[in-house]
Amino acid sequence: MNDFGDRIMRWYHTSQRDLPWRRTRDPYTIWVSEVILQQTKVDQGLGYFLRFTGKFPDVQSLASASEQDVLAVWKGLGYYSRARNMLAAAKMVVSEYQGAFPDTYDNLIKLKGTGKYTAAAVASISGGEAVPVVDGNVIRVFSRLFGIEELSGSARSFKRVAEKSLQYIHREDPGTYNQAVMEFGALYCKPGRPDCRNCIFSDVCFAFLNGKVEELPAKRPEILKKARWFNYIFAITAQGEVVMQQRRRRDIWQNLRELPLVESDHLLDAGELKASALWKLLDPDNVCEAVQVSDAKHILSHQVIHARFFRISGTFTGHPDSGGNYEFIPPGRLKDLPVSRLIDRFFQSLDY
Repeated sequence: MNDFGDRIMRWYHTSQRDLPWRRTRDPYTIWVSEVILQQTKVDQGLGYFLRFTGKFPDVQSLASASEQDVLAVWKGLGYYSRARNMLAAAKMVVSEYQGAFPDTYDNLIKLKGTGKYTAAAVASISGGEAVPVVDGNVIRVFSRLFGIEELSGSARSFKRVAEKSLQYIHREDPGTYNQAVMEFGALYCKPGRPDCRNCIFSDVCFAFLNGKVEELPAKRPEILKKARWFNYIFAITAQGEVVMQQRRRRDIWQNLRELPLVESDHLLDAGELKASALWKLLDPDNVCEAVQVSDAKHILSHQVIHARFFRISGTFTGHPDSGGNYEFIPPGRLKDLPVSRLIDRFFQSLDY
């Protein structure tokens, strides 16, 4: 398929989506978009990109922000280590690159949290460096078109796809070429229900011609997700403030805010909750009741969180310094707190 590069470039020029990060060559802006779009679909990521660049329009403003400010903008997007790594990378750019965001692969790969994919994307789009991008979309396109049967996500698969893409990369405009392959994978050569009948490569595609579209790329066995049970307490003070705490230990949602939590090996009922050490800490002076409000299921990449929310009926009279790292948050500030998507959805469901 000697004309692969030409074909996909022509397709892209007539079929690409109009997205804000495609209207610039600024490496910082492109870097922000690429990090946000990791593990995130474009439709969801677009709003976060606009909010993030509105709050932190350049690397200097990001580098001077607090972690809590960055996590608050990132709230609900998940994979919060990305946001923390972005902050660390921005500080590195300011301190070691005098605030000039790098646009070469060798310098980009040194930034905290910047892997081969992101470094290649920014270097090719902003710096014009002829280095191929390899992500899930690109692996899917090349595996199906050229019959690459290595396990998706493996080092062998990455190497073969990178070598094949390098054969076709547009030397004068590698950034557009890389975006074209990724866009084609997102819009046509999709994981499920690919549009093979209208595909510009259906006449030469190995998978289509050999009935292997569903088999390629070869998939890893499904990861068994760890189940966890979180029992949250929603408590309000006499002043109408909500009791919150910050997750300190190294775990999911590190440094995010959450409601007081009892983790157990099953979802507790009200009686079991009231027998917990946390309840005794929260209700030291008066007798309140625990009212079950709602249950939720939250799926992460390697874990499934089964959550139950309880509300204290009555007025919470404890003190935030009574051993639980608690703070009292006025209701108007809840929307600005960096919280997990699970907690954010619970707050959105409230009427109080």
